[in-house]
Amino acid sequence: MKSIPAFPYFPVQFNKEATVVSQAEVKALTRHLGQAGTTDLIVISHGWNNDIAEADALYEKFFSNAADLLAKGKVPAVAGRKFAVMGVLWPSKKFADKELIPSGAAGIASTVEVAELRTKLDTLADAFDTLDATRKIQQLKALLPKLEDSDAACREFTEVARALVQPSTGDDEDGSRDFMSMKPLDLFRTLTQPISYVAVQAPDTSGGAAGLGIGIETGNAAGLGDFVSGVLSGARNLLNLTTYYQMKERAGRIGAEGVNPILRRICAAHSALRIHLVGHSFGGRVVTAAVAGVDDATVLSANSVSLLQAAFSHHGFATNWDGKGGNGFFRRVVGRNAISGPVIITCTSNDKAVGIAYPIASLVAGQTAAGLGDKDSKYGGIGRNGAQKTPEAVDSELVEVGASYALQPGKLHNLNADAFIKDHGDVSNSRVAYAVLSAVAAT
Repeated sequence: MKSIPAFPYFPVQFNKEATVVSQAEVKALTRHLGQAGTTDLIVISHGWNNDIAEADALYEKFFSNAADLLAKGKVPAVAGRKFAVMGVLWPSKKFADKELIPSGAAGIASTVEVAELRTKLDTLADAFDTLDATRKIQQLKALLPKLEDSDAACREFTEVARALVQPSTGDDEDGSRDFMSMKPLDLFRTLTQPISYVAVQAPDTSGGAAGLGIGIETGNAAGLGDFVSGVLSGARNLLNLTTYYQMKERAGRIGAEGVNPILRRICAAHSALRIHLVGHSFGGRVVTAAVAGVDDATVLSANSVSLLQAAFSHHGFATNWDGKGGNGFFRRVVGRNAISGPVIITCTSNDKAVGIAYPIASLVAGQTAAGLGDKDSKYGGIGRNGAQKTPEAVDSELVEVGASYALQPGKLHNLNADAFIKDHGDVSNSRVAYAVLSAVAAT
């Protein structure tokens, strides 16, 4: 058993196939639950662009703040409860250290030189789950010098890059189906446009807050890289989206096929144990998929879920989100009342890492408008906008420590976090820990 402040901590590592790396880790957790009289198990998952050391650091900081709040009696409703923590560790980017389990890369760096792109392609060799990924990476490297002078090379580059991702990745909620099905050359040309997400204030005509638009920005957002114009930038943008969709696929698989069976076995053995799931970034997809399971028969019963700047569609829990009867990918989580207590969703326009992929999806789909990716857009991230077109969703705010939350069972609480979360990774501060503990206390 490892230790984090005030909580017994049990890391459980998964490989790319959603298989537990060491069953001894699971046994250590179940042994503890059987002996220690634990009342509440908190299951937490990091997102993409975290290696194991970074994930451990995130968990340590988050639970250090949580322990401080508990010690000061800031959440009196949980006094007397006995907690344990299961820390999910999954391969979300290429690990640099030999002692870390191998995994995939989270993105491409910001350069657009052929030599640099070739070097970065080498780092993607184990990022993808297709059996011939290494051969495809070599094909992409060979095509790089030809891209600026050959439409045929751009077309082939697109076809090969998309073949790195499983076709099942495509769906309508985040534009990935368009990405997978669009004519290769049309897609490549679209991605050569200057389509970086940036906080551009749009005129406000309603008396409310101004919206965010699309602009050009240099810099890097949580591994996605810069989305700027030019042929080589188009190649990089294509690779960034390809790795994004691969991480999306992997996060869902880790949750549904890896975490879910473990937690269902734990629930069967400890019927009085409260289960609370916490996920950051693509970890939000991990824990939501863990509740959803692979089908109706494997839905997990949980007590609360906290989605911290989660990286999936704001229509993930929706009903009829497209006006054609389409429900969100995770609708059964809500429809089957899988979560007996509240769901909290931190969301902010300060989060460019979540905001960037969805405006790009809009542009790939041929949509152009101010404020792409906002709550009224077809494509938008739940970590930016909260749950949309979801009857159970209610809008509120992330509050200061000590203030009251009116959290209700069965409701999804969109907590606007503009005042307290400054960027995608800012989810371990005391206000966020207080919100999570408040959700726990409401069960």
